[in-house]
Amino acid sequence: MRGLKGKRVIVTGGGSGIGREVCKRFAEEGSEVGIFDLNGEGAAETVAQIEAAGGKASAHVVNIADRAQVDAAVAEFAKGGAINALVNNAGWDKIVSFLDTDADLWKKVIDINLYGPLNMHHAVLPLMVENGGGRVVNISSDAGRVGSSGEAVYSACKGGIISFTKTVARELARKGIQLNAVAPGPTDTPLFAEIAGGEAGAKVAEGLKRAIPMKRLAVPEDYPGIICFLASDDASFITGQVISVSGGLSMHG
Repeated sequence: MRGLKGKRVIVTGGGSGIGREVCKRFAEEGSEVGIFDLNGEGAAETVAQIEAAGGKASAHVVNIADRAQVDAAVAEFAKGGAINALVNNAGWDKIVSFLDTDADLWKKVIDINLYGPLNMHHAVLPLMVENGGGRVVNISSDAGRVGSSGEAVYSACKGGIISFTKTVARELARKGIQLNAVAPGPTDTPLFAEIAGGEAGAKVAEGLKRAIPMKRLAVPEDYPGIICFLASDDASFITGQVISVSGGLSMHG
């Protein structure tokens, strides 16, 4: 893809799953990747895989829900030069009917899925403005577009990320900053295994496979192409858009 070689990119949640594959693809395209993850061991493993393939990356242990940690990690990565792209990928959920949830669960879901990306934007975007431009790709979810049973608060956060992306895309278009969102459908990741584990989870997975026109769950490798494209020069006139990657489970005009 055009324009990714030599660029410096932050990817949150890059220690596993979709985030790891995205980091590896950016590195293959010649970008330097800053991997922000609460799981330091996972982030270090992603760095090791990238470096073994000849790429350049660094691991930063950070809780994105903690603004002070975000500021410190962004400042550390920025010492190496301009930050050209940000991918807000980190997320977490637990499948529970809304009436069976409590405020503690709401807070955890909101802190990670909404406040986390807000913290990252607020720390990185001023640097992009100062540098004359940049790209942001926010990983939302089809749950934020059409809802998802058992994920009410998560869906609210992801819907909020979509609206936020569109709004800031309008605000910063003349500053040379483009923001877009990618909305994954059901994906076979460690998080999916965690929140849909056991016999009940296996039944949910099989039901989803039947509902998806392409008859399978997504895998992490299905996402790096569109995410890196949106960060590349090939997407130079695209901003404020939401693209579902769901095997046709949801189709939007």
